[in-house]
This record gives sequence, structure tokens and C-alpha cells, in this order.
Amino acid sequence: MEDIAIKVDNVSKTFKLPREKNTSIKSAAINIFRARKGYDLQRALDDVSFEIKKGEFFGIVGKNGSGKSTLLKLLAGIYTPTKGSIQVNGKLTPFIELGVGFNAELTGRENVYLNGALLGFSRKEMQAMYKDIVEFAELKRFMDQKLKNYSSGMQVRLAFSIAIRAQSDILLIDEVLAVGDAAFQTKCYNYFYELKKKNTTVVFVSHDRGALERFCENGVLINDGEVVSSGPIQDVLKDYTSIVLDQLDSTQIKPAQNKDRKTSDYAKITNIEALDAKNQPKNKFNFGDEISVRFEIQVKHSMTNPVIGMTLWHKNTDTALFATNTLIESKSAGEYSKGDKIIFTSKLPRIINDGEYSIEPAIANDSATVFYDQVPGGTSFFVSGGNNPHSLLSDTSGSIIIEKKTRQYGED
Repeated sequence: MEDIAIKVDNVSKTFKLPREKNTSIKSAAINIFRARKGYDLQRALDDVSFEIKKGEFFGIVGKNGSGKSTLLKLLAGIYTPTKGSIQVNGKLTPFIELGVGFNAELTGRENVYLNGALLGFSRKEMQAMYKDIVEFAELKRFMDQKLKNYSSGMQVRLAFSIAIRAQSDILLIDEVLAVGDAAFQTKCYNYFYELKKKNTTVVFVSHDRGALERFCENGVLINDGEVVSSGPIQDVLKDYTSIVLDQLDSTQIKPAQNKDRKTSDYAKITNIEALDAKNQPKNKFNFGDEISVRFEIQVKHSMTNPVIGMTLWHKNTDTALFATNTLIESKSAGEYSKGDKIIFTSKLPRIINDGEYSIEPAIANDSATVFYDQVPGGTSFFVSGGNNPHSLLSDTSGSIIIEKKTRQYGED
């Protein structure tokens, strides 16, 4: 155990859920005479085992409701296992619910000292750290305002700025930074790099694949209260993606969203689909698969050489990754009369990385100045299995060239 920070051995956790709920003295009296009494058992974790080495950045992943939060509270000592044991070697600080112990009626300044006291610091120690805490949180102008007037993001920044002052061997970090803005998250991630340099043991729970791969060496995947995968974080994340995507019906295509849809009396777009190499509708693909977009257009008014095309959007970042149309590709769409049907098909580049994407088809007049129909979020699909989480596109064709130039004697 000398090089082990945390050892979880066959841990199970079961909660008792009362079958009746008493909201008043009257309901309590009535429930005494009812036959349905007692508890239902909910098993949150079942026979979980793993080890975390000292100095390791360790990731825990899983869907919402999989048991991650219960596991963290067991590691923090908030819960006790129903079965099994947990050994922790060193001082542990949990960043599970930042701001616990804050008082909304006190000012930011007063809460700094209050929270510091809960972490075991004296008033003199907090006075020495106060300036650094405020600068890190970027809240200098707000420290004399009551906490109830802070936004959730401001409260998280203040709580995290205090919590990182704790001198601990092991840190438990839940997805507590989700409400922080991008700049503050970057600052927090820079702090994580410092922890790695100091070989601090960190248990990191997040849904951010990029952050997990950037910081963690190993991890576990929790699903329905059980460890279903453990080992190198990239392998764990691939298994996690597979579990999430397997829950989707591979033939279920999301219907068009009518919000912000531009329509006219000239045309209507229908049957928007993402297709595999066999032209079968799907909404999940592996990285590198052939993906085509197809949709139909019902012509309601005669038109000549309309511009027809589509845009591929990354749903989480609201970024357009790819767009094409008949005008860009110098293709004539032809002439159409009322009642005709147009079928549009386009292949996507095979460099789309892991993520969720939406298709936005459109049809416009011959100069693309008047839209006849445009469907934002017409349908969606997922891509998984890529090996580069740090970009939206990933080209594995071998485009990198490395050259070495040796410094010559006499050169500056």
C-alpha cells in the first residue's frame, strides 16, 4: 500500500427508500394502518473495486445516475459503505459541492473567512491568503456585497479559489466547474497542470472528454452502479461512448425542428437523413465511417436552377464544420414544376471527430438571396471512436513532417 493513495475493495452501497411519505401528522396517522409499509432497497453501487496510485490524476466517468456521486461521497467519508472497504492514505479534500458552508446573508469577504475556518485555517492564515483568493476569483469589486447577490458562476469562482488553498495529499474534484465561464475554466485547468507537476493525487469526475484525456492517465467507467471498464483513460472513454450510443435507437432519426425555420410557398424540405455506406438511415457512426446526407424537397412552385445545399453543425459548440451547395460546386439543379420532387445527397468528409452533429438543409433561388426553405437542426447524429479529442476534425492520413536543423558553429 506504500504507493497506493486510495484502495476501493468490493464496495457496495444500498439506500433504503420508504414506501410511504408522510407530509403531515394526519398522513402519518393514516399510514400506520396501511399494509404497504417498510422500505424499498436501492443499490447505488455493487461490488466496486479499483486502486489509485499516489501522484495519479484518475478519472471517473459514467452517465448521470450511474453512481459516480455516491462513489465520491464514499471516498470523501460522507457515506459509509454497506459492504466492502475503502482505504485512503493521506489527507483528502473533496471539491464535490463547492460553496457548502457559505452563508448567503454574509458578504463575500466574510464568507472567505468562514469557509477558510471550515477548512481548518486560522484567521491569521486567511488574512495572508485573502489577496490571492480574491485575485484568482476575479471578484475584487464584489467582496463587500452579500453572497445572495452573486451569480452561481461568481459563487463557484470564490469557492474554488478558497478550496485550492487546502493543503491536501488527495483532491476529489466533481464536475463543479461546469457553471464557470471559459476564462475561469482555463485558469482552473492551469491549476490542474500545477497539481500534476507536484504529483498530487487527484480524482477527477467530468463529462469533458478533452479534459479527461488531457489530465488523466487511468480511470474507471461506472454504469448502473458497477465498474464496467478500467485502465488507460482513452480505453475507458471509448467504452463510455459505446455505452451512451448503444442506448440510442440506430434507426431513430430526430424530427425537424421548426424553430427559426425559413419557409415559403415555393418548396418544402422533408425526410432529412444521415446514411451509412449501405444507404441505411442511422444516427450513430464510428470515426472514419462513410456518412451521407440525404433529404427530399417537395416543389410547390415552378423554379429554375435553385441553390440546394446543407450545413453540418457541431451541436455543443454551435460551430459550422462543413457546408456545400450546388452553387459552390458549380452544379446546375435544373428546372422544376409544381408537384416535382428533388432528392439531394452529399457525402461528408471522413475526418469528423467524436461528438454530436446536426444537419441544416436549405433551398434558395438561383442567386441564394431568397430562401425557399431552411431547416435548422433538421436531424442529428453521433460520431465516436476517434483518437484525437482536442479538435472537431481529425485527419489521420499522415500530414505531419518533422525536420531537424542542427545549429552550426558560429550561428547566433
